[in-house]
Amino acid sequence: MHKDVVIIGAGPAGIFTALELLRKGGRQSILIVEKGQSVENRRCPKGKLGRCANCKPYCHITTGFSGAGAFSDGKLSLSYEVGGDLPQLIGEGLAQETIDYTDKIYLEFGASEEIEGIEESQEKKDIRRRAIRAGLKLVDCPIRHLGTERAQSLYLAIEKYLQQAGVEIRFGYECTNLILEGETCKGVYITDGKMEQTVQAKHVVVATGRRGADWLERLCAEHNIAHQPGTVDIGVRVEVRNEVMETVNKVLYESKLIGYPPPFKNKVRTFCQNPGGFVSQENYDNDLAVVNGHSYKDLKSENTNVAILCSHNFSVPFNQPIAYAQKVGELTNMLGAGHILVQRFGDILDGKRTWAKELHYANVKPTLPDAEAGDITAAMPYRSMMNIINFIKAMDHVVPGFAAEETLLYSPELKFYSNRVKMDAAFNTNIQGLHCLGDSSGWTRGLMMASVMGVLMGRQIAEKE
Repeated sequence: MHKDVVIIGAGPAGIFTALELLRKGGRQSILIVEKGQSVENRRCPKGKLGRCANCKPYCHITTGFSGAGAFSDGKLSLSYEVGGDLPQLIGEGLAQETIDYTDKIYLEFGASEEIEGIEESQEKKDIRRRAIRAGLKLVDCPIRHLGTERAQSLYLAIEKYLQQAGVEIRFGYECTNLILEGETCKGVYITDGKMEQTVQAKHVVVATGRRGADWLERLCAEHNIAHQPGTVDIGVRVEVRNEVMETVNKVLYESKLIGYPPPFKNKVRTFCQNPGGFVSQENYDNDLAVVNGHSYKDLKSENTNVAILCSHNFSVPFNQPIAYAQKVGELTNMLGAGHILVQRFGDILDGKRTWAKELHYANVKPTLPDAEAGDITAAMPYRSMMNIINFIKAMDHVVPGFAAEETLLYSPELKFYSNRVKMDAAFNTNIQGLHCLGDSSGWTRGLMMASVMGVLMGRQIAEKE
């Protein structure tokens, strides 16, 4: 098979590469290779079963057209200050300009007109003042919330648009390797699990998302693709009653707070806040169960959940951050007998595990019903745990009640980012014809910035033809 462009992964980065090529009038033949299923065929059985079924050969929440982010929450961050380090590569001005452009495309396909967190009210100033006093930085970031259910219909519309425009999408296929001639990429090997095929292509775009981070890391090592150790985030998903977060939810919708708590001064941040949301479970290929959060437009719970993530970097002598985080997750899964662990904050401070009966009588009822009450501190590294504890205590000055005894902590919340691929501002690697985008490249984190990277990639390819 011969194609002008082959895109590995149908997440936001890959999708918007193809979209922008079409919008620029490109006539290139495009193939998208996606391990999972189309939007309409992505089904999570947990709604019926009441528990995670550990679907094989992949989790439908993390794999398929539109990737993991759209099916977990669907928030578009509209500021260049949020979403990774892409502005360092392309410049802050271009990053913001392309965010605004990409946002209009989302609106064309059905995104909500409403933007959260744009008002500069006295309440917002008060929140920022309390954050400063607590040693935290409040990052202003307008949010366009798709909602899990609306994100699905939006991406279905994009999927049909691409197919009707002639983009070939092969679902149920995965890339096994690159075709290299010297230092030039000539295409890829793909398989449906039964037969391997070769696809010759002028441009190979790898956009496999966080789920493909481990695979891309191995690929970089095998083919000497220039890269450097990246960051891995290890943390928890915190759940409190809506009443505790009421002011923040109303004023900011998503409070993006960053701190460097003592004694280690590692970067710790909040991520993916879900007012009235639900804690969820995702599964990776190696049976690793991790926690995440959903937020729907219509269906609401009595709780708000938010991730607290501690960033870790490794270089010498150990330089495998993804493997490190996986081990932390595996140990936590082992303690929970394959389930997500949940523990009350007060029990952590008291040095005791949490029991299921204690959750039953609490004010905060877990929205992840099959989470296993236990002791997350038995698996979480000391450095990470202390950072998280001290960050939660600082958060309590910003959001009184956040560090209450009944506050729930779910573990493990892990964010895998590929070792950062070295590229120029046009996303060229040291292998001619090979480009790496989105979260798998190590440069972005989240839906919008990955989409932005896809838009810019589409322009670069269109200009070369």
